[in-house]
Amino acid sequence: MPEFTVETTYHLPIYRQRTYTAETPEAACRLAIEDKDWSQQKEDCESAGETFVTGIWQGTDAAYRGPTVQVAPHFEETQQRQARHFEVLLGLLKILLADSEAGRTTAPEWSGKARWAVELAEAILGGARGPDEPGSAGDVS
Repeated sequence: MPEFTVETTYHLPIYRQRTYTAETPEAACRLAIEDKDWSQQKEDCESAGETFVTGIWQGTDAAYRGPTVQVAPHFEETQQRQARHFEVLLGLLKILLADSEAGRTTAPEWSGKARWAVELAEAILGGARGPDEPGSAGDVS
């Protein structure tokens, strides 16, 4: 049976609480963001993010050495899936809006792609595997 080395990651929030003297809340926020001193940082282990796959390689102890294996999207970080899919949704929305404004009927392949995009968005929000992408109707990603 084949062996795989899988790298998983989770984000651990690091925070600090510091008092700033400023004219407004916005100015205090700016000072906090620009402050480079994290010597009093604290880890928030109770708010650690989801565990997701960041890499997979064929072989034993093969991380960054063996042949890489494609990671199925539903094992990736949800936030990254959402950001990547936002681009797809924006592209489709532009196409559908352009058709509507021009008084054109949207081509069936674009309607199909839009249905797939909605199903994938729902799967991403639900933390599930998404549907397979339909045949290419043009590059919208």
